[in-house]
This record gives sequence, structure tokens and C-alpha cells, in this order.
Amino acid sequence: MGVCEQLSPKKVFAYFEEIAGIPHGSGNVRAISDYCVEFAKEHGLKWIQDEAGNVILFKDGSKGYEDSETLILQGHMDMVCEKESGVEIDFEKDGLDLYVEDGYLKARGTTLGGDDGIAVAYALAILDDDTLQHPPLEVVITVDEEIGMFGAEDIDVSMLKGRQLLNIDSEEEGIFLTSCAGGLAVECSFPVARAKEDGVLYEIRVLGLLGGHSGTEIHKERGNAIALLGRALSALAKEIPFLTVSLEGGLKDNAIPREAVGTILLAPNEEDEAKLKETIETLNQELKQEYRISDPGVAVQAKKIKAGTADALDRVSGAKALFMLRMMPCGVQNWSMDIEGLVETSLNAGILKLGEDAFSLSFSVRSSVTSRKYEVTDRLTFLTEFLGGEADVSGDYPAWEYKADSPLRERMARTYRDLFQEEPKIQAIHAGLECGILSGKIEGLDCISFGPDILDIHTPKERLDIASTERVWNLLVEFLRRSK
Repeated sequence: MGVCEQLSPKKVFAYFEEIAGIPHGSGNVRAISDYCVEFAKEHGLKWIQDEAGNVILFKDGSKGYEDSETLILQGHMDMVCEKESGVEIDFEKDGLDLYVEDGYLKARGTTLGGDDGIAVAYALAILDDDTLQHPPLEVVITVDEEIGMFGAEDIDVSMLKGRQLLNIDSEEEGIFLTSCAGGLAVECSFPVARAKEDGVLYEIRVLGLLGGHSGTEIHKERGNAIALLGRALSALAKEIPFLTVSLEGGLKDNAIPREAVGTILLAPNEEDEAKLKETIETLNQELKQEYRISDPGVAVQAKKIKAGTADALDRVSGAKALFMLRMMPCGVQNWSMDIEGLVETSLNAGILKLGEDAFSLSFSVRSSVTSRKYEVTDRLTFLTEFLGGEADVSGDYPAWEYKADSPLRERMARTYRDLFQEEPKIQAIHAGLECGILSGKIEGLDCISFGPDILDIHTPKERLDIASTERVWNLLVEFLRRSK
């Protein structure tokens, strides 16, 4: 018996469990793409699969709905792969270990992929049910949304007839999204030099942070482990001389990093080791006070590894690495003056790597104001080039602008009110959605984004609210029924 066997809606959770069993992290989507194609073949549906792996599935309107206006259902098939320390999983090959707890569907020690596996599960459940009343449907399932909207950027949608699109890629029930920020990724790197040196190796680790989605949770002022590692090394540099051996932190540029670690080399004397421990303990107490609300579990730890020889950065390279970690912009940069409480511009340092001959730091930049998106990118580029490196920009996608006249939004809001006897919230979001790109490709497209409650996405604590999933399913089915 499957983990989701007893959950409702039965078909939705059955398909979600099948999807969870297929590796589908960003950049590793061929298997899940082929799965969607096989589904279409088995159900006698017309389908298109492009070279990137994007899939479009078509289904005629049900009896009496054949001439209704075509509706597009849209989501993405890739997920963010994050795991807790010590969890053994190969995201390239292994499926997820699902379980149910306290009304939520979760994955043991890893992200769940509710973002956006639930959209795929909803769509397949609809296409699989010939008892539902619905207009002609075009289901667009894109690849690699999480790493730059690459699927939406590449996909050819010229054959689509629909001019109304339901994007099922938001994570708060009862909130309908009508605009979002644009964004891009920046990888900053510069060369480093190393030399073999003798001393005592210490590991400096930042841990215990909550992390989260760099779009939907950047406003919560959660600690960024990479930035805090830079703060810890800077505090040490004021007290004792050391050389940097290794730096590592984060897994995805669009996930606020929860852990980061650096290895440093000290001269072998008790006085410097005592100062190191004292400095780290002082910083640890400061951070616990500063982040007592947003990250009460934050900790900085210093662990002695061994005395010996290490291939460490020379002093110039080490100074450049520390300069970058301390001077980089990170977090909320501007708040919207149009919509109270909405982040306008932000960036997240998501992946830190120190190789044999290069330092690299990857950022996710977001803004609903195009000029400010590029202004932040220019700052990163200037900083990197100042240090003798290069900044590589990729995955640039536009903002989704608010549409004052939206019949789709009004119909969905009316359906929601009738079902649940309450008003839905109409909001903008700082996170990126594919609606902006698709609106640029389909003239006159009317979009709305919605979804069930999914908490702590892009972290191993991600969980899908089972009851909310059923309510949103009922909303979707009722909306389809009213689309005659």
C-alpha cells in the first residue's frame, strides 16, 4: 500500500506519490518529462515534448463543453533538492521517502517537491478523470523553473489556443497572485592561489538556520549562513592571523542557505587558539540575540581538526575571499512604495564554493522594477571585477505585471466565494513565476496563480497540507465546471 493510499483526493495524491518516486531535481528532468509523455500515450491524449523536456498535453472539452473557451493549466516539473546533514540520498537517482504526519505530507530529511509537483499531480488527475466537466484543456508543464525559468523561456507555445491560464505554483490557499518580480542568477568568481603551510586546522561552522525560499521568505530576515560565515571569519581576522583552506555553503542560489563551513589554518600557539574560541563564543551569543525571533536555533561552532600541513590560500587570495563575503549585498534591498509590505528588490547568496584555483559565489536576484534588478547586478559585477574576477549572468526573466481588467481573476474569486463563503486575497509576490514569460509569448493572456498550503518550501521541512490540497482541488474542479 502506498503512503498516500488513504489520502483524498485519491488520484491527486496517487500521482503525487508516483512523481515523488522519480528523480526530478532541476537539470535532471528527463525521466519526469518522459513520465508525462507516457501518461498521455496511455490515455490517448495529444502531446508535445520539446528538446528541453517541456511537455504540453491536450484534452478536448467534455460533453457540452466542446465549444467553450480553451483553458491552460500550467506548472513546472522540477523541484529544489535540499537535504538535512547526514541524510543519505542521491537526488540524481533516488526517489523521495514520503510519510504523513499531523495532517501534512512530508519527505524524510529532504524537500518534498510540493513546489511544484502538486501542479503536475492536479493536472494529471484532471486529465485522467472522464467524469469531470471541463472546457478544452492545454496543460503546460515546464522544466527547470527553479534555476532560471529556462523551460518557460525555451518553450514554443504558438500552437496554444487558450488565452486564460491557471498557474498552480503558489503556496498559500485563498491567495490569488496577479503579479510577480522578475529575476536572474549571477555567478561571481575570481582566481585564487594556494601554498602549502603548516599549522593547526580549525573548522568554523554556521548551522541551525531555518533557510527557506529566497523569494517568498526573504522578508522574514532569516539568517544567511554564507553571510554569517563571512562575519565569523571577519571577527576572527580582527583577533588572530589565519589562512583560509576551504569554504562551502548552500546548495541552490534561490534557497536561503541554512549551513556554511570554512576551514582555517592557525599558527600552533595556545594564545591564538584561546582567542579563537573566545571570539566564536562571543559571536555565537550575539547571533542568538539578533536572530532570536527569525532563527532561534542559530549557532556558530569552532572545532579543532588536527595539526599538520594544508594547501591554504595565500594571504592576498584569502583577503579577497573575505572581502567578498563581507561586502556583498544580500537580502532585502528595497521595499515597494506601491504595495505596502511587498519586497521590491532583493538578492540571495545561495551557493559558496572554494575550489583549488577559484572562489565562486552564486546569487539569485529579484525585483519588480527592471532597472533595480540590473542595478543590483551591476553592483555584484563591479565588486567581482574589482577583485580580478568575472560575473556570469543567466536566467534573466521578466516581471509579471498586474492586469487591472482580468475576467479570469473575477471568475476564480467568485467561485472561491461561493464555495467557502469568504473573500480570497488578491496579492502580488516577490518570488518569480512563469506567468511573466508566458504573457510575453501569448498576446492577451489572462493569468492567475494559486495553490494549496505548502510550508517551508526549498527546505527539508517542506510539507504539504493534505486538507488544503483537497479544498483547492474542489475549487479547481468547480471552476472547470463553471467554464461552460
